[in-house]
Amino acid sequence: MRADKKRDLIKRRRWRIRKKVVGTVERPRMSVRFTHKNIYVQFIDDDAGNTIASVSTRAKAASGLSANAAGAGKIGKLAGEAAKAAGIKTVVFDRSGARFHGKVKVLADAAREAGLKL
Repeated sequence: MRADKKRDLIKRRRWRIRKKVVGTVERPRMSVRFTHKNIYVQFIDDDAGNTIASVSTRAKAASGLSANAAGAGKIGKLAGEAAKAAGIKTVVFDRSGARFHGKVKVLADAAREAGLKL
């Protein structure tokens, strides 16, 4: 498959998901984004347009982690702790176009173990 066609399909999948997933103050959106080197997790209130809390592999607390399954598990745990510190108990999971298996599933399971309800 050509690279531009693949990027277009990923973009369309991301848009299709974002039409249905909306975060509020009571239940913010947990946006997960994987790049080749890093993992980014944000808790977003879409009504106000604010980021409530965020965690990434680029932060000092998560130094030495990469974008693999082991790093995803640790970031999921850190994301759950950051959410609890911000007073968040339940979230809407936004996988940003990635399929729910592998790293995404490991991150979601680690966040559940940390006390978040997805």
